[in-house]
Amino acid sequence: MSSLATPENSLRAILLSDLLDLCQAALPALERFEDVAHRSLQERIAPSGRVDAALLEQEQFAAHGFAWLATYVACLRESLHWAQRLQAQGALGELEALILQAGWGEYLAQLTGGLALSQVEVLRPQDLGLSEEVVADLLTPQVRCLINSGNTSAVRQRIAELSTDGHFGNRGLDETDALIAEQFQRFADEHAEAAHQWHLADALIPMEVVQSLADLGVFGLTIPEENGGLGLGKTAMCVVTEELSRGYIGLGSLGTRSEIAAELIRLGGTPEQKERWLPKISTGEILPTAVFTEPNTGSDLGSLRTRARLADGAYRVTGNKTWITHAARSDLMTLLVRTDPSSDNYRGLSMLLAEKPRGTDEAPFPAPGMSGGEIQVLGYRGMKEYEIAFDDFEVPAANLLGGVEGQGFKQLMATFESARIQTAARAVGVAQNAMELGLAYAKSRNQFGKAIHGFPRVSGKLAWMVVETMLARQLTLHAAREKDQERRCDIEAGMAKLLAARVAWANADAALQIHGGNGYAQEYPISRVLCDARILNIFEGAAEIQAQVITRGLLAQGRN
Repeated sequence: MSSLATPENSLRAILLSDLLDLCQAALPALERFEDVAHRSLQERIAPSGRVDAALLEQEQFAAHGFAWLATYVACLRESLHWAQRLQAQGALGELEALILQAGWGEYLAQLTGGLALSQVEVLRPQDLGLSEEVVADLLTPQVRCLINSGNTSAVRQRIAELSTDGHFGNRGLDETDALIAEQFQRFADEHAEAAHQWHLADALIPMEVVQSLADLGVFGLTIPEENGGLGLGKTAMCVVTEELSRGYIGLGSLGTRSEIAAELIRLGGTPEQKERWLPKISTGEILPTAVFTEPNTGSDLGSLRTRARLADGAYRVTGNKTWITHAARSDLMTLLVRTDPSSDNYRGLSMLLAEKPRGTDEAPFPAPGMSGGEIQVLGYRGMKEYEIAFDDFEVPAANLLGGVEGQGFKQLMATFESARIQTAARAVGVAQNAMELGLAYAKSRNQFGKAIHGFPRVSGKLAWMVVETMLARQLTLHAAREKDQERRCDIEAGMAKLLAARVAWANADAALQIHGGNGYAQEYPISRVLCDARILNIFEGAAEIQAQVITRGLLAQGRN
């Protein structure tokens, strides 16, 4: 430990040559801490080996807190792997090392002292049944060193200095993904100013912009080449999504519905359905939308009530759907319905590939058996949100996904990994956007004779944004790589979405604070980014649902 600096030299608290070894040495204690928490929770909510639903509800705070604990552990592990890869390439610089140092120091401190599940909920070790002895076992000399020397004021100041020029650390992308990032970074920058006007006018993203993205292959990124797509992996999808979302969340979200629809059809469709739909989705000739949620269901998809009755070679759909993004402009609805009227759970659900004509602002749903309108929202406006009422809306029987009834819920679940990874990437892009806006304002705004970037409470906020954005990015890319290796990654995807959504909101909030009163003015883009960031904790599974899924998955792994 001779390399550890004194408090007077806290900036160089840990030498670069020792940092990775220190984190690696701290990791076993961190994983033991997670394991003890896992066993403690298992005893409380799964005493028989299977999760007891009543006990899970009773112990919901602890259960969801464990999901956050496990997410922090996974995040620190992947940030270490990121730094190790950079070191092996000779690309681990001072900024990257300080990001690692601050991230490890802060998250370890929160794990031992208090982890915020939200602005009003703080998880303490005792909430998980962890004794002082368990916490003391985590506090090895290496962990103590990282906590004491990690996220210090001096470290934050140096991170702020190193990132003043807009360089926020090496993301660790390979050459191909780096080139992809550069291309879409330019596209996002070219449309950033216009995007704010779309938001202020509550206007749809212009069709010429949608077509430009189609021409760049955004809608067919992960569709196999034999089905007309580019055949790229989820890692490339994350890179594209992050860069577009950095310009505007709507740009990064345009591909979401195509990603969901293509995944549904690729995994669950008949050969004829794949041949018919995938090439047209890939080129943007067909714009899909996801029609799953109902007014009184939210995340409880198993209780959906919209029904589809088969008669004379067609399904006739009756019911109400809500929170449908880009619905008026879409050509194809992936429509989740109940085809078994005697069922009252997910087993009676089916997925329909329901065609519809593109609508206009004046007539959003010009099809027999459909009616509806726009839901006015705070942010995420560029594609608009809608509610739809179906009254004997007709869908050909041949458009039943997979050709077999009762598979809808299972088919949808198969897409959640990809959807949540993509949403995590959107959140990272929004977080990056907020950070860049905060930095630009802090450098240009002068108070008391200097730019406010020179004040530690401002630069410190920006420095932590640099750190946590990189942590969320690396966790997201890890989930994408797992998916690309065809490994199950529902837990990893949920963790990435859980953390990245929080980081996006935290960055937007902090960046608006840096703007002061100007941040509250609609003319400043940060006001839009704050509204856009807030939805990320809700859609594709609210933070509480993500935590529930993560904990259930981890407890099931433990049972195996």
